[in-house]
Amino acid sequence: MLAGNKRTATSDTKLSSLAKKSKKLDANTTTEDFAKEIQKKREDTSKSISDFKFNKKRLRIISQEQMVPEDCEGIVYWMSRDSRVQDNWAFLYAQYLALKNEVPLHVCFCLIAKYLDASVRQFHFLLKGLEKVSKECKKLNISFHLLEGHGGDVLPQWVKDHKIGAVVCDFNPLRVPLGWLEVAKKKLKKDVPLIQVDAHNVVPCWVASDKQEYSARTIRNKINSKLDEFLTEFPPVIKHPYTSKFEPEPIDFDEAIKTREADESVKPIEWASPGYDSALEILKSFIEKRLKIFATKRNDPTVDALSNLSPWFHFGQISVQRVALCVQEYKSKYTESVNSYLEEAIVRRELADNFCFYCENYDSIKGASAWAQKTLDDHRKDKRTHIYTLEQFSNATTHDDLWNAAQLQLVQEGKMHGFLRMYWCKKILEWTPSPEEALQYAIYLNDHYSVDGRDPSGYVGCMWSICGIHDQGWAERAVFGKVRYMNYEGCKRKFDVPAFVARYGRREYLTRESVAELVCT
Repeated sequence: MLAGNKRTATSDTKLSSLAKKSKKLDANTTTEDFAKEIQKKREDTSKSISDFKFNKKRLRIISQEQMVPEDCEGIVYWMSRDSRVQDNWAFLYAQYLALKNEVPLHVCFCLIAKYLDASVRQFHFLLKGLEKVSKECKKLNISFHLLEGHGGDVLPQWVKDHKIGAVVCDFNPLRVPLGWLEVAKKKLKKDVPLIQVDAHNVVPCWVASDKQEYSARTIRNKINSKLDEFLTEFPPVIKHPYTSKFEPEPIDFDEAIKTREADESVKPIEWASPGYDSALEILKSFIEKRLKIFATKRNDPTVDALSNLSPWFHFGQISVQRVALCVQEYKSKYTESVNSYLEEAIVRRELADNFCFYCENYDSIKGASAWAQKTLDDHRKDKRTHIYTLEQFSNATTHDDLWNAAQLQLVQEGKMHGFLRMYWCKKILEWTPSPEEALQYAIYLNDHYSVDGRDPSGYVGCMWSICGIHDQGWAERAVFGKVRYMNYEGCKRKFDVPAFVARYGRREYLTRESVAELVCT
């Protein structure tokens, strides 16, 4: 096993008992009180990760080497998907190794100039969140480093230069980050272990299932049956007792945002602030105000019933596991809503990771089931009632006022209501020349404007809508074939469509120029 001075780096784990329940939130509970109560739960669970029985199933060893060199001068957590300090199994495991080997702990984030179709909006949310992480690390005597370039290129040399004994990284099922991991594996010195910890999912992706699952039905019990083992309280990341011999390079986070190769016209969102503290405020308001109606109103875009936490989930600025622990305390009071929320936050979200991890073509028609590929191909030449360009979709200038309003919500707020994402995406299939173009457009629009884009849940949402992933065949119709259909009248039966349209601008009062102006502001 991974060790320094021949000490083991993992410990056998029995079920970790949950700490005492926190006090129920009320109107007098501040966000600061809420944060302190959560920190107390961590400290009640264990003094530090050194005293905690870490579940070794959460990690997988990527390298052949499993021993930390005895003469190493530090351990590094290669932070990527999970940009937070507390409630982070990868961060905790890195500190475990550093404490065991009595060496300093470092955190490196490798920043690339361009990432898929991300705009300045997403880079701003990421980097402003990392700025808060760096300040928290400094208080804990942990060095935070921002390296320019992808991890496979820049991290191995940094590890060599600073005599780092092991690299711990978090888990991302998407091909680009997996590619960085493979490059890093090849370039790291042979005596430096590379360990990956799934800090994003409650049940680690490779533990939940060892294959691509067909639907939520097939993975649900596999996940729920393991929650007693994995949905546990966290120990705290503590002030590190070993100080680095060198100082991190100064970081200008504002300059880092400016120097990205990203669309500057898609501005940062105003309704949400990056970082753990802001996520905690949103979580607190969800529990106090919206959780009670989540089960009955979550599919109504005119009602504020959602957690709204997806931007912070995407960047890993708050742990889904922490949110689940907090929400499940209200199960006796809001049983249906709590069950519904945990289904969405754990089962459905982890199903998306499963799909992207085990399906190479997670963003392509080739990734669809055989029945879906056939039915889409059979209806490839069907006449479309409307055909729109990507520019027209971007500018929300279709004939459909509901679709336009949904697109404007995405452009203005960087987030679209979950129910409308399905309608929005299916209409792109209906109004483009081919399913391939429809999928390309939907992914681009989601990744470019949505703060939580470039995410397994986003890819699966597009694939479900257009390619029937995790769904079944339905009544056959033009264009869609047997892929599930959604229409305007169906939405009217679900919620007050005029009210939603009015909120984001009535179609008849928007000229093409005024909509385009909204897109650019």
